[in-house]
Order: sequence, then structure tokens, then C-alpha cells
Amino acid sequence: MLLVVTYSQAARTTLRNICRTHEEVVVRRLGRAALFDETELAAFLALRLREKHDEAVQIERTEPFNEFAAVPDAVREAAAAYEDRESPATPYSKFASGTDHPSAAEMKRREL
Repeated sequence: MLLVVTYSQAARTTLRNICRTHEEVVVRRLGRAALFDETELAAFLALRLREKHDEAVQIERTEPFNEFAAVPDAVREAAAAYEDRESPATPYSKFASGTDHPSAAEMKRREL
């Protein structure tokens, strides 16, 4: 997919117009950004937007996030356990303390 991010009001207006006119290429609209299907038409529209608004538009190629291939089991298990906690107000650092779950500091240092 193509991620198109806008950084000016004029670019956002043009992006909104593109999304309304070419709904078939829009996967998701996210306010200042949009995800487009990876087609030549989508690339054309994204590049046209950047030509019109120059540095106020950023285009990135994305790929779907496969949590089972990219994320260690311990992190997925910690996320599931944290969401299943008894008290919703408990911060993660307190929740993970004294458990086998990785700390936030450990996860922050490690890249996927």
C-alpha cells in the first residue's frame, strides 16, 4: 500500500478531493493521511499531489504488519495479558513488575 501524508491545509484539501473522486484506490482515510491501494493510478494520484504541494506531501510504501512474524511471543503475550488485567488503571510498568513479561524499558531498546 501507499501511505500519503499531508502537512499543509492546502495539501489536505487536495487529498480529501482525491479520496472523494477516486474512492476505488482509497483503502483508508486518516484525516491528514490516506492509505492507497498499490496500483499505478494510486501512485499517479500520490505523485500528482506531491507535485502540486511539494514538501507538504510525504509518500511511503508500506507493507502489512504480520505480528506473528515480526513480534516475539513474549511481547504478544504481554499485550494480551495487560489488556486482560483486573484493574484497567494499572500502568504497564507496575503490571509487568515481578512477572516474566518484558518491561517497557526492555521493549523500547529492542527493534523488531
